[in-house]
Amino acid sequence: YKDTYWSRFEGQYFAGDGAKWDDEHVLWLLGRVDDVMNISGHRISTTEVESALVSHPKVAEAAVVGAADPTTGQAIVAFVTVKGDVTDDLPKTRSCKIMRRLLRDVAEKRELGDVTTLLNAPILEEIRAKASQGADKEE
Repeated sequence: YKDTYWSRFEGQYFAGDGAKWDDEHVLWLLGRVDDVMNISGHRISTTEVESALVSHPKVAEAAVVGAADPTTGQAIVAFVTVKGDVTDDLPKTRSCKIMRRLLRDVAEKRELGDVTTLLNAPILEEIRAKASQGADKEE
C-alpha cells in the first residue's frame, strides 16, 4: 500500500487517476494511468488511445478496453459517443465514471457483470445491439 500510493511523490498520495485542466479551467478525469493493454507485445495505455479519439471534434466521449484476441493477445475495442445519433451515452456509475469492465464484457461477448451501481443501465443493451451490428458488418 505504501509503495503503491505514497512513494511516487514525496508526502503526497497518488490515487492512480489521470486528469487534466482544459482551457476553461474544467478538470477532466481521464481514467487510470495504470490501465494498459498488451497488443502484440506492445503496452498501450487506454488513456492514450481515448485521448486520441476525443481529440476529434465529432467525438464527445470514448472508453477503450482490451479484448481477448487469438492473434495479438488483446485487441483494442473502442466505445465512442459521437456528437449525433449513434448512442446517447456510455455506462457510468453514479459518480460518472465510465464502467470499462462492462464494456469489456460487451467487447468479449460475455454475460454482463454486476450492473447495480450503474446510473444508466439501459444504455448497455443499446451498446450491445450496436456492437452486434458492427460485428455483423465486418463478417
